[in-house]
Amino acid sequence: MNELSLFDSIFGNGMDNVFGGYATRASVAPRVDVKESEKAYNLDMELPGRTENDVNIELDRNTLTISSKEEESVEKSSEDKKEKKEEKKNAERWLIRERRYSSFSRSFQIPEDVDSENVHASFKNGILSVTLPRKALAAPKRIAIECA
Repeated sequence: MNELSLFDSIFGNGMDNVFGGYATRASVAPRVDVKESEKAYNLDMELPGRTENDVNIELDRNTLTISSKEEESVEKSSEDKKEKKEEKKNAERWLIRERRYSSFSRSFQIPEDVDSENVHASFKNGILSVTLPRKALAAPKRIAIECA
């Protein structure tokens, strides 16, 4: 078994299933690097333009989900709508707009040896880093057979 197939078996049934398919990864979902050591799995996700307050991380049993939602403004009254129309007349308009802010959600199946009580995350320079420490799993136990 090579390292890539080991990674696939640890984190799910193939890269496309774990990461939501190629088209999803390329268009919306942020890029992720995952590495392992004897002590932990480390996940680094590119999140340029976001802060730690924009990101939600949840660990539910053996699924780690990282998500971020785009905030939408809600118009409350007809007076607000009139003000918005007036602002629109005097507002700037985009000539080029290539940057996007969109919602995303990525889920990862984590291995059994992750110590879920000690998972921690940090955010620096647009990179979210999640450390999933490993715990020792119980070794297989040999059962003695008694003679009757």
